[in-house]
Formats: sequence, C-alpha cells, structure tokens
Amino acid sequence: MPEQRARKYHQDRVAETLREEIGAMIEGELSDPRISFAYVSQVVLNPGGKSALIYVAVDGGPEEEKQTIEGLMAARGYIRHELLERMGVRHVPDLSFHIDRSEKMKTRIDELLGRAQKRQKSVAE
Repeated sequence: MPEQRARKYHQDRVAETLREEIGAMIEGELSDPRISFAYVSQVVLNPGGKSALIYVAVDGGPEEEKQTIEGLMAARGYIRHELLERMGVRHVPDLSFHIDRSEKMKTRIDELLGRAQKRQKSVAE
C-alpha cells in the first residue's frame, strides 16, 4: 500500500511541475502568433507516466481556441526539450494539448440554475 501512495505522490508532483513550467512557457517564451492568451488549468498524467494530457483554458472564442491548440501542438517538441532541460529528468512524457471547457460549462450551469430558481420563485408567488 505505501508504494502506491508514494507513486501517486510522485505523479502529482510531476504533474504540478509540468503545469507550472508549461504555463511559464506559454506566458512568455513561445512566440507563435497563433497562441493567444491562455493558461494551463490541469495536467493529467497517464499512470505509467509515458503521456500527459495538458488542459489549456483560452481567453477567446472557438477560433482562438483552435489556433492556440494548433500552435501548442506545433511547439510540442520545443516544449518537451525545454522540460527535459529544466526538470533534469531522463524522460518527459508525450504531451497532448486539449481545451479546458470547464469554466464555460460552469458558467452555463450557473445560468441555467439561476433561470430555474427564478421560475420556481415566480410559480411559488
């Protein structure tokens, strides 16, 4: 049992380091004009550590999201090389970038719940 806990702790540390380092690269080092204002919201590491899903929240519409993901996928090799240098590890996981839509979904759910509450209040009165 302690081995699993230690492995999970290690994966969490690696995921957090990846999130911080990739976020710093997106903010200042990547000069691709396709990459708009974005931040890394979550990193999900595969249990084996060979691949990672990077969830990026983009400020903008669907077109900006699409272009940002294309730019990040094009810069994937550079990002992996920089991570290898910065983290000082033997292996950096394969990276795949995805749009994080959780904030938009949360806003939409809040809007729908607000509407439902207004309807209930109007029916109760």
